[in-house]
Amino acid sequence: MKVYKPEWRCTFNVNEGAEESASWKERVAWRLRGFADKLDGGGRTLKIDCNVTPEVSREDMDICLGKGFEVTQGLLTQLAHQAACEHVMRDAKSELFEEERE
Repeated sequence: MKVYKPEWRCTFNVNEGAEESASWKERVAWRLRGFADKLDGGGRTLKIDCNVTPEVSREDMDICLGKGFEVTQGLLTQLAHQAACEHVMRDAKSELFEEERE
């Protein structure tokens, strides 16, 4: 009887800037991205390298990335809500946030 063993690999890297070992081309590309962020005003550029074997379609990869960013937005929204609540509580009940003095 033949045994079948599926094999796959996925690497996913997200960068916000050039690494120290980056080539001059990569450093120039990151400078251009930084310049574009300044022109856009307030943006944040990320470079995503995703290598999947066996290959999946670009459409499937884009759908997965989109869903991941939807989850990220939900998490950031929860953090913003918690921070807003804490801010209100610190203002209304500052004594609860004072460090204990011995």
